[in-house]
Amino acid sequence: MNLHPDKKIAGVLAPVFALRGAQDLGVGDVAALRDLVDWAAETGFRIVQILPINETGGDNSPYNAISSVALDITTLEISPKTIPDLTKAAFRKVIEDFDLPALQSGAVNYAEVKKLKHALLAKAFEKFVRTEEKARSPRATEFANFCELQSTWLGDYAFFRVLADRNGGERWDTWPHEHTTMLHAKDWVEALPTLAKNEFLHRLRYFQYAQWIAFSQWKSLHAYCESKEVALMGDVPFGVSYYSADVWADRESFHLDWSGGAPPEPFFKNDPFTAKWGQNWGIPLYNWEVMRGNNFRWWRQRVRMVRALFDLFRIDHVLGCYRIYAFPWRPVANATFLPFSEEEAASQTGGRLPGFKPRDDGSHENKQANCTEGEALLRVLLEETGEYRLVGEDLGSVPDYVRPNLRSLGIAGFKIPQWEHSHQGEFTRGEDYERVSVAAYATHDHEPIRSLWEQWSANISENNNDAENSRAEMHRMMRYCLMNTDHGWPPYSPEIHNGMLAALFRSNSWQAMCMVTDLFGLTTRFNVPGAISASNWSNRIDLPVAQWKSDPVLGPQRERLAKLLQETGRN
Repeated sequence: MNLHPDKKIAGVLAPVFALRGAQDLGVGDVAALRDLVDWAAETGFRIVQILPINETGGDNSPYNAISSVALDITTLEISPKTIPDLTKAAFRKVIEDFDLPALQSGAVNYAEVKKLKHALLAKAFEKFVRTEEKARSPRATEFANFCELQSTWLGDYAFFRVLADRNGGERWDTWPHEHTTMLHAKDWVEALPTLAKNEFLHRLRYFQYAQWIAFSQWKSLHAYCESKEVALMGDVPFGVSYYSADVWADRESFHLDWSGGAPPEPFFKNDPFTAKWGQNWGIPLYNWEVMRGNNFRWWRQRVRMVRALFDLFRIDHVLGCYRIYAFPWRPVANATFLPFSEEEAASQTGGRLPGFKPRDDGSHENKQANCTEGEALLRVLLEETGEYRLVGEDLGSVPDYVRPNLRSLGIAGFKIPQWEHSHQGEFTRGEDYERVSVAAYATHDHEPIRSLWEQWSANISENNNDAENSRAEMHRMMRYCLMNTDHGWPPYSPEIHNGMLAALFRSNSWQAMCMVTDLFGLTTRFNVPGAISASNWSNRIDLPVAQWKSDPVLGPQRERLAKLLQETGRN
């Protein structure tokens, strides 16, 4: 479809796990996402945006993936209808061992969902080996071709996954010495007795098979989106997990003695570590010298695979392309360092303190070097994706050179109305936004707009320390939305809700993106940055997507949205 910024469009952002399908296995999957694409197309939305779908580790965070390429099997629609190798009898036998109604209600139980889906895929794989491969069928040839085409990453990933299962998790630094590096592990496998070696290689091929199924389903979904004239937007996290197959197999491309994150942010009042030291994400830093030396091979592979499945891509924390805040300790040590002064911290780290890498922005020369190196990486990504395909999440402490540089490259940055202020102290008018930008009230890390409004109302009602600022913010928002402020500070209502959406859609931005929760005025939140919570990455929307259109509340709201999109020229 035409994605040139000349045409303003709107989109809906929804984490796959949060969607509910009529027959899902306890987590949102490609079937539920296909229902969302139908809903979006009928309403007039031209983009469906999701969070990263790479395989997650024990923390279930899509931004801390254990592979930069491999897809998470939790996203798959697994049934005898969707996987030819899975029989009805095998499906029923596996399901009997799980409490499916319990999995399907409430939040995502990742441990049980992953166990269930791997058990089903393993049954399918065994039948595939017995029938398709034994007969050397066309499907067997297709699988072999997939493995060959993806050989630059697939073998290493599958090797890593077998060892992770064998050692109780992906934390390779706790594995036996003979497993901690690719070289040692390959020597160990070669030395195994024949039966044990064959069993290892058979399990390795299972993980390759699972990825074949995953890429097949996602490519089919992409084609379905194209048929509906809906662009599918993926998400590329800036980093990859310390405990990833990438780091395990290619240690020299990373600096493991530094952990990437974000600088101190007093806004996180309930998180003393973040307020004092910053967010320590634990992601390893890249060895840019090595990556530049091989023409950014790792990045090209990563983005090329995303390009095969998506039309548009959001680069999370695009600021990291220029420089990234880093800690000389792993997140597990955060509690130890929390009470320390800088002098005390430095005494524990050999004189090193958190700061920007490869250099800060403290001088003109540093800024120029950071900008030049960031632009070089982004030009590589543009080579792989094409023009007007990248969106940069440029929020947080943004250096003054970043947004002009993104604009010069044709990469859309974000416009969060409540964070964009004019010289007069008002919210910048939406009509003044650059065309190549994305207007949104919230991303997956932010509270929904209803929660924001209700917090302002609560502060005003309680007349607490934040009351004065809340009154000012509410009136700024109302003026941004062209609402009358003569009647004070109204409570949240359908009129307020739809007025805020209308203002966003009227903006000059190329894309107006809404969290699915914001479209319906819900308060469900999917992630609280810096917080360790069972609700992070697991909350789900109560109603199956297929029922949204007929629901007595969500149905009429869809009609209002369709009319609004038409009135603002975004359908």
